[in-house]
Amino acid sequence: MEVDQTLRTTGFYQLSRVGVIRGHSAMLAALVEWWRLETHTFVMPVGEVIVTLENVLHIFGLPIDGEVVTGWTDSSHDLVNQSLAIFSIEPQVNSSSKSYINLSWVCHIRDTQRLDTWESVMRYVRCHIFYLLGTTIFADKSTAYADTQHLPLLQNFD
Repeated sequence: MEVDQTLRTTGFYQLSRVGVIRGHSAMLAALVEWWRLETHTFVMPVGEVIVTLENVLHIFGLPIDGEVVTGWTDSSHDLVNQSLAIFSIEPQVNSSSKSYINLSWVCHIRDTQRLDTWESVMRYVRCHIFYLLGTTIFADKSTAYADTQHLPLLQNFD
């Protein structure tokens, strides 16, 4: 099974082509300044802008219909079990917050997969999707860590 085909099957192929969001602090600062929490819109010099789910579809290619997707990790025991299921190794977490996994560690696991078995392809894809979640859709300003609440979502792609 090929990586690109598996990413297409999961719906994350187009997002994998977008790239990492980094180094746009001036633009992000302007967007934060223009954001109006009370209306959930950006009020810009040219007018009011609303980000819709249709924008998500067009920009990232992610499906916007179906069931709501949520996830969480209840305990460090759950975190270890979910990490073992996805990465086949115990996670390297942020020492100040046990709910974030170091993305360079995830990249190391992803990039060392031989891709010669179905299991290694699936491990690569799961690592890559987790990396994408932490660097694009749910990125923080560092893009160095991703929230462990997304781990349960990567266990079963059916």
